[in-house]
This record gives sequence, C-alpha cells and structure tokens, in this order.
Amino acid sequence: MSQSAFDPFGEPVPAIDQSVASTRASQWLKTAGTSVFWVLVVGIVLARAAYFEPGVFSFDNALAWAQGLFAAL
Repeated sequence: MSQSAFDPFGEPVPAIDQSVASTRASQWLKTAGTSVFWVLVVGIVLARAAYFEPGVFSFDNALAWAQGLFAAL
C-alpha cells in the first residue's frame, strides 16, 4: 500500500492510478517542443550562413573598435 500524500494545508491528496493517467499527451508535447527547438536551431544557423559577411568580423575592425573604446576612456 502506498503512503498517503498531503497538500501544503494538510489535506490528503487522492492517489492517482497510473493506468488511468495518460502519458500520451505529455509525450506528444515533448516531441513537439523538441522538434520546434531543433527547427529553430537549424533555421538560425542556415540564416547566419546565408547572410554572413566575412569582412564585417575581421580582426582589423575589432582591433580598431577596441582602440577607439580605449581612447574614449
């Protein structure tokens, strides 16, 4: 026999039969959420690859920006 569970106010919580509880909905939500996450990851990576401009992130530009920042301080 399982132990009784109590809510924060001390009232007994009825036990739920595991055969009655449906896990299909939670499994579907987990699969849907995982799929949406990976579709977004792939979309962002592909968009960054498509719109990448090599000259924007050059070391010379970063060095000039850092020198300008230190000169301003």
